[in-house]
Amino acid sequence: MKKYFLNLLLVFILPIFSNAQIKATAGNLPKDATVDVSIVDAKTGTILTNEIIVFRSSVNKLEYQGLSDSTGKFSIHLPTGAKYEIFILGFNDSTSYNVLDIPVLKDNQFMKKAINIDIQFEAPKSFVLDNCTFETGKATLKEEAYRVLDELVEYLKRKDDEKIEIGGHTDNVGKADANLILSTNRANTVMAYLLTKGISPDRVTSKGYGMTMPIEDNTSTEGRAMNRRTEVKIL
Repeated sequence: MKKYFLNLLLVFILPIFSNAQIKATAGNLPKDATVDVSIVDAKTGTILTNEIIVFRSSVNKLEYQGLSDSTGKFSIHLPTGAKYEIFILGFNDSTSYNVLDIPVLKDNQFMKKAINIDIQFEAPKSFVLDNCTFETGKATLKEEAYRVLDELVEYLKRKDDEKIEIGGHTDNVGKADANLILSTNRANTVMAYLLTKGISPDRVTSKGYGMTMPIEDNTSTEGRAMNRRTEVKIL
């Protein structure tokens, strides 16, 4: 899976399993473990809402998801006897950063206490809209661009407290003034599309940067292609 400008720090506070597993003789004992998750910004300590956390089982590759609420928390039940790779979902990407190991329980055992996971997460400040392409020299979107823009719409609906800037960027082919105008028009086109899909205009701004902020060397075809981009900045 891709990584986009993520810097994650995870702090686990786990109970001692030997104390959490107790013997019992009653009938239908629970065979799931309760996992209590909280997530905050690593720098500010601010509660992070509407973050999707995924637990992927090593046993059968099943995925279990939780969504942080207004307090930055959620609880999830996971089958015991498996290791779970943990992901935080970003925009159209995720990053794997740690593993939670829940041991096998015997027939007369169950998890008495919840497993607490406290996540300190430095959220990405910007990301590139891959495949947000335009007709050459124009601000007209190609057909393939609508899919990624619709994904951005869904992301913004989930992260309804975020405001963004749409930044247009070009390579260094052509005159600087013309590239600045082109990048501005392309950024405006993307913003206009988001507004038609119901995103509030007070959440989106646009700006053209022309060829002033390359991320790769313009001397190669590949570098120029990467510099021709639409970038989303979290404000």
